[in-house]
Amino acid sequence: MVIGAGALGLCVAAELRRRGRRVAVVDPGGVNASAVAAGMIAPAMECAIDDLSPETAQVLRRARDLWPTFAKATGVRLYGDVAEWRGGNVAELAARMAALGFQHDYDEAYARLTTHEDAKVDPPQALAALAQGLTLIEAPAQRVARDDKGWRVETPAGAFRADHLVLATGAEPALAGLPSEAQALVALVTPVRGQIGLVSEALVDHVVRGPGAYVAPMGEGSVIGATMEPGERSLTPDAARCEAMLAAAWQVLGQTPRPLTIHWRAGVRGTTPDGLPMAGQVAPGLYVALGPRRNGWLLGPLVGAVIADATEGRPVGEPTLHPSRFL
Repeated sequence: MVIGAGALGLCVAAELRRRGRRVAVVDPGGVNASAVAAGMIAPAMECAIDDLSPETAQVLRRARDLWPTFAKATGVRLYGDVAEWRGGNVAELAARMAALGFQHDYDEAYARLTTHEDAKVDPPQALAALAQGLTLIEAPAQRVARDDKGWRVETPAGAFRADHLVLATGAEPALAGLPSEAQALVALVTPVRGQIGLVSEALVDHVVRGPGAYVAPMGEGSVIGATMEPGERSLTPDAARCEAMLAAAWQVLGQTPRPLTIHWRAGVRGTTPDGLPMAGQVAPGLYVALGPRRNGWLLGPLVGAVIADATEGRPVGEPTLHPSRFL
């Protein structure tokens, strides 16, 4: 049983199902943080923008490399063969990509940096594809308990049992009944609010980033994003921040502002102290898949493989993500 139907929870559930397990997902429903996202599968840009270490870059690369097979197996549409950065500290970003060994092209004259290492998914389509074939229990988990038959999860819809329980609860507080080590790990996950704007008009045909904003294809339209607001939990979009992001987006595109119909949304992600997710076993039959910061979609298949391996008793394949690093 997986608690949480965001990118990590559904990627874990889909991977377990691929391996022949019976899987149920408990989630209250509604729009979650993984739906309020552009769906970036972007190790090159993320590493350059955040000046990440070579070790972290390798983790993100390994996650990206799992996506083609995972997408084909689950019906997720993976697309995009180029991502672009315009303006700002473009020379510095190009130097970081070069140092980390990411393919890139730097046009100094036009202050543009492109890479063919990044891709994306459309979150609505991806979430729907990943949920296919899963047992979905649309109710909030209220309490969990361990006994000689496994794990019991109590919800308003009833109580459910499973041999293995996976916590993919985002930035939510610890559930009642969790053992102390799991409570300590959940307490380390802090919220980061992100705001995006959904636009019906197709503004770009590939991801374009720059100072203060990005614009990316989304279905038949576009998405403008995204803020990173540590400690914020409100799901009400902030008009001033959204307007600033829109202004930055027009600057990135090099276009004169014009009226657009935009649906602004806010979502709250979880992050760990080191910015990488926790994925692995924390107690008998209990696993966590928490805190991917803004890289939940990129890291989903890797986290899914790590959790599935752990339920099968396999050696830890990605020790960098194991929650024991915080205990």
